[in-house]
Amino acid sequence: MTSPTEGPGDIGAEWLRTAGPDSDVVMSSRVRLARNLAGFPFLPKASREDRRQILDIARRNVLDAALAKQVMWVDLADSPTLERQVLVERHLISRQHAKGDEPRAVAVSSPDERLAIMVNEEDHMRIQVMRSGLALSEAFDHIDSVDDSIESRLEYAFSPRFGFLTACPTNVGTGIRVSVMLHLPGLKLAGEIDKVRRAAKGMSLAVRGFYGEGSDAVGDIYQISNQTTLGRTERQVLDDFERQIIPKVIEYERHARRTLIQMRRTLVEDRTHRALGALRSARLLAADEALQLLSLVRLGLMLNLFSSDGPELADVSRLMLLTQPAHLQKAIGRTLDQAQRRIARADLVRAEIDRGRR
Repeated sequence: MTSPTEGPGDIGAEWLRTAGPDSDVVMSSRVRLARNLAGFPFLPKASREDRRQILDIARRNVLDAALAKQVMWVDLADSPTLERQVLVERHLISRQHAKGDEPRAVAVSSPDERLAIMVNEEDHMRIQVMRSGLALSEAFDHIDSVDDSIESRLEYAFSPRFGFLTACPTNVGTGIRVSVMLHLPGLKLAGEIDKVRRAAKGMSLAVRGFYGEGSDAVGDIYQISNQTTLGRTERQVLDDFERQIIPKVIEYERHARRTLIQMRRTLVEDRTHRALGALRSARLLAADEALQLLSLVRLGLMLNLFSSDGPELADVSRLMLLTQPAHLQKAIGRTLDQAQRRIARADLVRAEIDRGRR
């Protein structure tokens, strides 16, 4: 298998480069489509042979569709556990998709990793496009083109009454899920993060952590996504997110940052400079601790608190990924226990945090 990442150099993942619109708050935008093949049972009722046939059909049609300059196909059942976990950490497959030995795979556009197609996860195919910053319209235009290309080669399970048929009833209709990954350290420091949770709950939105469903908001990183699609068009869902919901969250966060600088500047400077000092000198670092420290340094960079002494934003963004357990072990080149990972992570951070300033 060719890996999406080859050590601690360029991360490849376009969504993590902090180059898109409103990227001081919005780290990435993702649009996902759930699709199933006509003539096959949904996966909870599918046999191993059904899954194998679905995999073969998807592989042939996805690769023949020329969806990107280069598409990497990964058979997950044959992949080592570490390689699967790397894909989870890069948000290319779900944690559920990484488990088990049933026939399943993922297709990934390389090297930008904007496009990923999970095969035999919850549905026969889960197509996703990720972009840096608040770029849902661009992501949708991309995924719409990909979806049309695949649909021209095979038949989807579709009902004239209900729309696209999916394993989970909440996805029936358009099959679309829209989500944004947000960095909200200002609201967290100000003790106002519950404002976002309450607003999301009132609009039937899901608020999750860095790795989506079932994960915690480590490093002040949150994902907000829609939960239902039936009775709404793709554009209605997108417009809600891009023009109403997310702009409000962005303004909440920016207001919190401005207020903190005006009212509690010394506290913010202390937290951000302490975080940078810890990253530059630590000899032991746990994964969650590293992500939290990097979150504070990212905040300091966005608020211009480090003058000429701060690291490059690209280095901080890269380390948010490279300090995760699977990426760390891949960079080192061997499996490490938890104690060894804490040492190796601190070594890596000290070596990489000021890479762009050398």
